[in-house]
Amino acid sequence: MKLKLILCIAAAGVTLNSFAQTPGKIAETGQVLLPNGWKLSPAGYKSLPLGDLPLNMQLSASGKLMAVTNNGQSTQSIQLIDPKSEEQLDEKIVGKSWYGLAFSRDESKLYASGGNDNWIVAFHLQNNKIGRADTIKLGNPWPQNKICPTGIAVNKSNTKLYTVTKEDSALYIIDPASLKVVNRVKLAAEAYSCILSPDEKTLYISIWGGSEVTCYNTQTGEMNNMKAGSHPNELLLNKTGSILYVANANDNSVSVINTKTHKTIEVISTALYPTKLTGSTTNGLALSPDGKTLYIANADNNCLAVFDVSKTGSSQSRGFIPVGWYPTVVKALGSKILVANGKGFTSMANPKGPQPIKKADNSGYQKGAVNSKEQYIGGLFKGTLSFINAPEEAQLKVYTKQVYANTPFNDKVTALAAGVEGNPIPRRVGDKSPIKHVFYIIKENRTYDQVLGDMPQGNGDTSLCIFGNKVTPNHHAIANEFVLLDNFYVDAEVSADGHNWSTAAYATDFIEKTWPTSYGGRGGNYDSEGTRRAGDPRDGYIWDYCKRAGVSYRTYGEFADDYKPNIKVLEGHYCVQSPSFDLNIKDIKREAIWEHDFDSLVNINAVPQLSTVRISNDHTSGQHRGAISPIAAVGDNDQAIGLFLEHLSKSPIWKESVVFILEDDAQNGPDHIDAHRSPVFVAGPFVKRNAVIHDMYSTSGVLRTIELILGLPPMSQYDAAAVPLYDCFNNTPDLSTYTAKPAQVDLEQRNVAVNESSKKSQSFNLAKEDAVPDLLLNEVIWKYVKGENATLPAPKRSAFVILEKKKKDDDD
Repeated sequence: MKLKLILCIAAAGVTLNSFAQTPGKIAETGQVLLPNGWKLSPAGYKSLPLGDLPLNMQLSASGKLMAVTNNGQSTQSIQLIDPKSEEQLDEKIVGKSWYGLAFSRDESKLYASGGNDNWIVAFHLQNNKIGRADTIKLGNPWPQNKICPTGIAVNKSNTKLYTVTKEDSALYIIDPASLKVVNRVKLAAEAYSCILSPDEKTLYISIWGGSEVTCYNTQTGEMNNMKAGSHPNELLLNKTGSILYVANANDNSVSVINTKTHKTIEVISTALYPTKLTGSTTNGLALSPDGKTLYIANADNNCLAVFDVSKTGSSQSRGFIPVGWYPTVVKALGSKILVANGKGFTSMANPKGPQPIKKADNSGYQKGAVNSKEQYIGGLFKGTLSFINAPEEAQLKVYTKQVYANTPFNDKVTALAAGVEGNPIPRRVGDKSPIKHVFYIIKENRTYDQVLGDMPQGNGDTSLCIFGNKVTPNHHAIANEFVLLDNFYVDAEVSADGHNWSTAAYATDFIEKTWPTSYGGRGGNYDSEGTRRAGDPRDGYIWDYCKRAGVSYRTYGEFADDYKPNIKVLEGHYCVQSPSFDLNIKDIKREAIWEHDFDSLVNINAVPQLSTVRISNDHTSGQHRGAISPIAAVGDNDQAIGLFLEHLSKSPIWKESVVFILEDDAQNGPDHIDAHRSPVFVAGPFVKRNAVIHDMYSTSGVLRTIELILGLPPMSQYDAAAVPLYDCFNNTPDLSTYTAKPAQVDLEQRNVAVNESSKKSQSFNLAKEDAVPDLLLNEVIWKYVKGENATLPAPKRSAFVILEKKKKDDDD
C-alpha cells in the first residue's frame, strides 16, 4: 500500500511540484508554516483543546483547579480543568465574556466577566462542576451602558471584589454577598487587569489604553500612578508583593517595578533580537514556584521568553520556549508550565465555509444555519492548552534554537531585505528605485478561490469560484497581463484587524483581543482604522512613517469617515470628496473622484509618492432588497479597478508608477488552501508581463515592498521579516498601457427577490464594515450566485494531506 501511494504521488509530481510551499505541516522539519511566513513547533508533552480565543486562565489558591475563559467570535465558554490530572472537569457555555476571571479563596466561587452584558457572573463550584450562577450588575447591557468588566480581583475573605473596565475606564468595588456595587472610581483610560497586594492594601491596575499602572489604596481610596510601557496588560506580583511585573504589549517588554518606591528597577526586553520594532506583543506572565524564573508570553512571536529574576534588578535571559499560535496566558504549577495558545497549533483551509448547510431530509437549507464545522475565519482557529515540563539548561538551549528557527525576523533582514541587486525593489532603506509613485488600493474581504479560482494556471478550485472571469474581467486581465500570484495571504482575519495590518503591518493586542466581541454580535464598536486611540500602533501607520521621512502622501477614503480623516497625520493629506466605507456609493464613482483629483495634481506636478485608495464594493450588500446585487457590486468593483489602471497608464507619470491591489482580509468566503489566502495584484511598467508566480507572500510583504520603494523603514517585526515582491519586477520597463475591459454583467442589477435570504438581508446593518454577521452575509451571497437551494461542492483534498495521514497510519 505504501509503495502504491508513493507511485501515485510520483505520477502526479508535475502538478504537485508546480506550486511553492503553502501553509501547513512541513514534512522535512515537522514545523507548521503559518500564512504569515512564521512557523510553529510547540513544546509540550500534552495539550488539551480550548475554546475560541482563550484570553485568561486562573489557578485556584490550592492549585487543584484551573479556569479558562474563551472570548472569541464563535461560541464563548468557561472551562474548568484539573491542572494536575490535566483533564477537563466541566465546561459552561456563556452568552458573553471577556478576560476577567478569579476564584474565591475557598474555591467555592468562580467569578467571570460577562463582557458587554455589563455584569460579573458568580458561578457556584461544587464537586468539580460549574453550578448555578449569580449576577453582579454594573449597569444595563450594551448599548444602553458601555462598561465591559475586564480584570477581576477578590480579597481572601471574599468580602470585596474589584473589577476594572475597558469601555467606561473605571474601577468598580463590589460586595459579593449582596451582589451590589458599593463604589465606582474613574480611571485615566481603558483598563486591562488588576491584582491585589498580599496585604490587600493596594490594588494595582494596568491602564491598557495608556502607559501606566494605577495604584488604588483600598483603605483610603487614594490613587497614584506608576509609569510603565506602551499598552500594559498582564500584571504579576512576587510572593512578598515587593516587585510588580508589568507586561507591555507594544514595547516587547516587561517593566520591573519596586512597589514601595514606585520606581522601575529595570525593563526586560522580551524580543528575539535587539529591536525597537513592535511585534512581540508581550502579554502573559508567570513565576516559577521558587520565584526565580519568569516566563513571559510573546503573542506575536509564538514563544515564551525565560528570564532568571533571582537577582532583583539584574535579570538574565535564559532563552525561549516555542509554543502555539498567539499565546495569551502562561501559568506555572510545580514543575509544569501551562500555556494557552489563542489560535491553536495551525492555520487551515475553509473549503466548506462560510456557506449554508442542507437539512438532513434535503428539503432545503436550515434557516440561519452555517456548515457544522464553523469554517468562518473569525471563529475557525480554536485555542489549545499546552503542558510543558520546566526545561533544564540543556533542553532550554534546544528550545531556544527552535524558536529562532521558527521566526523569519532578524536584524539582518531588517537591514537587508530579500531580493536581487539591480531590481527595481531596493534591498536597503534609502537606496534608489526607478519607481517614484506608489498607488495602494485596499479592497474588502475576498478569498483567492472566490475570484481567481477559475484561472487554470493558478492553484485554484473552480467549484469555489463565484466571481470568476465573467464578473471580474479586469481582475483576470490584470493577473494575465502582469503577474498572477496564487500564494498570497492576508495577515488578518477580519476587517477590524485587516485595515490595521494593511497600513501598519501590525494589529495591537487591543485590536486582536476586542474585534471578536463585536464580530460575534456581543456588543462593542468597530474600533479600527484610527477610530480609537487604544487601537493605534505605538509608532503610527504608514502615513506617519511617510511624514517623518519627508515622503508625500494622500489618502482617498482609507482611514476617513464622514469625509474627514480619523487620524491627525491625514489632516491636509486626504481627498475631501472621497467617501469612506459606504455601500450606497458605487466604486466607479469613487474611481471618478480619484481621477478628477489625480488630474488636478498632475497639472501642478504634485502627485504624492504614496496614494492609498479605498475601492471596496466587493464587500457587497448581500441580498438586501433594493441594494445592488452581489454580482453587480463585485462587477462594479472590477470596473473601478480597470478604469483606475487605464487612466493611470495613460498619464505622464505611468513610467515611474506601480499599483498594488489587495483585500484587507479574506473573511467573506471559502478557500481550499487556507482561509487567509486572497487575491493580490501588481501592475506597472516595471512589473513582469504574462507571468505566474507561486512564491509565498503576505500583506506585510506588500508593505515591505512599498517601504523599500519609498525609502521607509519597516513598521513592525512583520514587515521587516516579510519577503518583498521583488520577483514580480523587471529591470527594463514596458510602457504599454492598460485598456479597461468592459463589464459582462449588469452593473445596475438590484436585489428584487423575496425569499429567505432577502428577508435575512433586510436586517443587515450595512453602514459600517463588517457590522453584518459574516456567516449570514456569505450564506446569502452564496445562495444568490448558486441558487437558493444550491448544494455545496465536495471538499477538495490535496495529496500532501493523504501523505501525512498515511504516514501517521504507518506509524500507528
